[in-house]
Amino acid sequence: MAGDSLAAMSDESSADLSRGPFRTPKGTKDIMPPESARWEALIGAFAAAAGRAGYGLIQGPVFEDIGVFQRMGAGTDVVRKEMYDFTDKGGRHIALRPEGTAGVMRAFIEHNPVPPWKVWYAAPNFRYEEPQSNRLRQHHQLGVEVIGVDDPDIDVEVIVLLADFYASLGLCQVDLVINSIGTIADRAAYIDRLREHLLARFVELDPEDQAKVEAHPMRVLDTKRPRSLPVADDAPKLIESLSGEAKEHFERVQSGLTAAGVAFTIEPRLVRGLDYYTHTAFEFRSAALESAQNTIGGGGRYDGLAESLGGKSVAGVGFGSGIERILATCDAEGVFSGFTSAVDVFVVDVTGGDVARDLILELRRAGVSADRAWMGRSMKSQMKQADRSGAKVGLIIGGDELEAGMVLVRDLRVETGQQPVARADLMAELARRLSTP
Repeated sequence: MAGDSLAAMSDESSADLSRGPFRTPKGTKDIMPPESARWEALIGAFAAAAGRAGYGLIQGPVFEDIGVFQRMGAGTDVVRKEMYDFTDKGGRHIALRPEGTAGVMRAFIEHNPVPPWKVWYAAPNFRYEEPQSNRLRQHHQLGVEVIGVDDPDIDVEVIVLLADFYASLGLCQVDLVINSIGTIADRAAYIDRLREHLLARFVELDPEDQAKVEAHPMRVLDTKRPRSLPVADDAPKLIESLSGEAKEHFERVQSGLTAAGVAFTIEPRLVRGLDYYTHTAFEFRSAALESAQNTIGGGGRYDGLAESLGGKSVAGVGFGSGIERILATCDAEGVFSGFTSAVDVFVVDVTGGDVARDLILELRRAGVSADRAWMGRSMKSQMKQADRSGAKVGLIIGGDELEAGMVLVRDLRVETGQQPVARADLMAELARRLSTP
C-alpha cells in the first residue's frame, strides 16, 4: 500500500514537471529589457534625489514575522485578507511584505541607530487582491522614512522631496492634498463623534462600510462606494476640532510647503485608519489617470507605530510611491520615455573572435559600454546584430584590418560610411564620436 502511495506521488510529480511551459503567476509581471532600462533610470533618479537630502538605502527582508504587519491594524484589508502568509519549515508564521514602513520601523527598533534616521528604499510588496490597472499582486514601491524627528519641518521635507521628484520626471498634472489627523487625543475624541454620526445613518452605508463602523470608523471616510459617499461627506471633520498643538503643527507644515513653492489643497476626508497615525497625512493625485486609481504616492506621520511593534515611543514620517503607478502617469503625460539598455559600441570580428574578445574588455575597462557577436557568425549576421543592439558606433575587424593593425569605425545610427582608424588611435576616435549628440 505504501508503495502504491509513493508511486502515485511520483506520477503526480512527473505530471507537474511535464505541464510546462510555465507562465508568470496571476498578478505578477516580468520586467525585461528595454522596459527595465526605464525602471533603472527611475530608481536611479530617486536614489540621487534621496541621497542629496541625506537619506541612505535600506534593504530589508522581503518577508517578516507576521506579527510585524498584524500590529499595523487587524481591521485593515491588508491584514485581514490581502497578506501572503505561510508557516515555514521551522514552524514560524511568516508574511511577505505588504508595505514598506512597518519593516523599516522593525529594523530601527532592532538595531537602534542614532536618530534622526533617514532611509530610502525601492522594493517589491505583495498583496493578495484582484489585480488592477498598475496595481499587481507583486508591485514595487519607492519610499523614504525618517525616524526620531517630531519637527513639522521634516514633514515638509519628505513632501517636497516627493513633489520635486515627480517634477524632475516631467510630470505636470499632479496635485497634492493634505490634512491633519491631530494628536492621539484629538483622534480619540473625534472617533467617538464620528461613530455617533455613522450609527445614526447606518442603514445608508454600504455593507462593507457598515462592518467598519464599530472598530474602525475613520476608514469609512475614505470610502469609494457610491452608497456610502453622502454619509462620509456629511461626517464631522477632524480638522475643525484640532487641539492647539495639532493646529500649530499643521500650520507650520502649510507655511513650509508655501515657502517651497509646492501648491496644495486641504482635504478633510483624507485620513489614516490606524491608531498610530498622527498629524500630517498627504497624497499626490494625478489628473492624467482615471479618478478611481489616480493616487500615485502618499504618506504621513506615524508617531505611534514604534510602540505598537513593542519599541519605545519615537516619532516617524515617510511616504511610499508605486513604481508601476508612477510610470503609468509618465505614459499618460508623455514624459520620461525613450530609455534603452543599448551599449555604446558593438564589435564585429570575422577573424576568429580573438580581437573582439580582447577589444571589448579594453573598452569596458575604459568605461565604454560594449558588446559583440558570438559563435563565429558571418559578417552579414554580425552587422544585423549590431544594428539591433542600438549601439551608436560599430567597430569592424576583417582580415585586411587585422593585418594592417586597423579597425573600421562606422556610425550605426547615421549613414556616414566607415573610416579606417589605426588601432593605437581608436580610443581617442571613440571618445570624439561618443561625445557628440
